[in-house]
Amino acid sequence: MKSPVLDGPASDTPALTTFDWLLLILPGIIWGASFLFIAEGLHAMGPNGVTFTRIAIGFLTLSLVPGVRQPVVREDRARIAWLGVLWIAFPLSMFPLAEQHVSSAMTGMLNGATPLFTAIVAGLLMRRAPSRMVIVGLLVGLAGAVLVALPTLDDGGSSVTGVLLILAALVSYGFAINLARPLQQRNGALPVIWRALGVGLILTAPLGAPALAAAEWSLRPLAAMLALGALGTGVANVMVATAAGRAGATRASATTFLIPVVALILGVVVRHEQVAAVSVLGCAICLVGAWLINAPARRTPAPEPCIALAHEGATERS
Repeated sequence: MKSPVLDGPASDTPALTTFDWLLLILPGIIWGASFLFIAEGLHAMGPNGVTFTRIAIGFLTLSLVPGVRQPVVREDRARIAWLGVLWIAFPLSMFPLAEQHVSSAMTGMLNGATPLFTAIVAGLLMRRAPSRMVIVGLLVGLAGAVLVALPTLDDGGSSVTGVLLILAALVSYGFAINLARPLQQRNGALPVIWRALGVGLILTAPLGAPALAAAEWSLRPLAAMLALGALGTGVANVMVATAAGRAGATRASATTFLIPVVALILGVVVRHEQVAAVSVLGCAICLVGAWLINAPARRTPAPEPCIALAHEGATERS
């Protein structure tokens, strides 16, 4: 009998293939651009409308793929619903709200801390102290995140609120990435993400649908929302869920290394946003910390945790 929520020993962890690298790189680029798309979408509608619209477009995009309708394990349905909350409805609602107070570049740079929260959640679920290298990486990364957010303290309470909203979303992502791995392994990425998007769509509809109905469209926000929904909410989520199943939750979260770089470049070049030098330095330090956390996994990877360990009565399967 083998537990469905744990991998085999460390020596069984395969090396990353070219396909694995694509699964890690492309979502980072797409999600890095997502904060620009959110900022553009806010010109047409309120934050709740942006969240609902991107989820709706992502759901409709994946609905065109026949594989999404494959059945899932009955016991996983509740966990998929939780994924709809933790990966879709809650964090995607936080980012448009945050970008009313902070820049798209700041939002993207703080997303570089996602691997830190993934590692923290993984350690809590495993009820095991992290290795010394992981602890060092966490301390370095968290220090970098503080430097990224530091300039917002001079901008008043509004900017601090935006940072706190982003951090709440990152904590949610930490749980979601660990939850996605066993679900993807048992059911496949497409059926899981499609159902999670459906849950997110229902949860965000009460506030999002009226905001969408009141939207004032122009070409640029419309194009941004189409790209945000189809690519950022649909395609990228499936790619990361697939990467989590193939390479592990911690490795899959490494795609976020690219997010702050892409968001920073687009925010400065396209939207002409002003970014403090200390924030850029903090972003670099944060990425170093995230790399340190993932480095032990490449040398002596341990079994990956998942959120199912937090549920009592988890059963084993052969």
